[in-house]
Amino acid sequence: MQPEPDVASPVSADPELAELARLVREGVGRLNWRMRAERDLNGPGPAVLAVLSRLYRAGTHTPTALAEAERLQPQSLTRILAWVTERELVTRAPDPEDGRRSLVSITPAGLAVLREYSVQRERWLAAALERTLSPTERQLLKLASELLVRVADA
Repeated sequence: MQPEPDVASPVSADPELAELARLVREGVGRLNWRMRAERDLNGPGPAVLAVLSRLYRAGTHTPTALAEAERLQPQSLTRILAWVTERELVTRAPDPEDGRRSLVSITPAGLAVLREYSVQRERWLAAALERTLSPTERQLLKLASELLVRVADA
């Protein structure tokens, strides 16, 4: 029998760095959760938005590549693609290199849906920042957001 892994092992030898990592993870996670909760409940769900976002950021994909990139089961992606294709948020075209495959691309309508979702979240966030932070705190958050992007890109 193998001993259970020590789940309480330190994240870092530096306790302050470990605490900072925990605080950042918790803050980013809670903010992400809250911003997702602010979406229009009559609009597309998170999986649809993830697919549209992937197509916008990374361009045309095959359904297989899209499922892998978004870690979706092929059956789930099939339903999502049917939904977005019916609403003309994406187009599907034969792959010129392999006619058995299709290529999925976002349409201007799909981009508009994605942009509206982003605007809704940014509108909520701007109002929350205005309500809860002082001008000095907003400047600190601006600096922190730049640092978070740098960490994310590392």
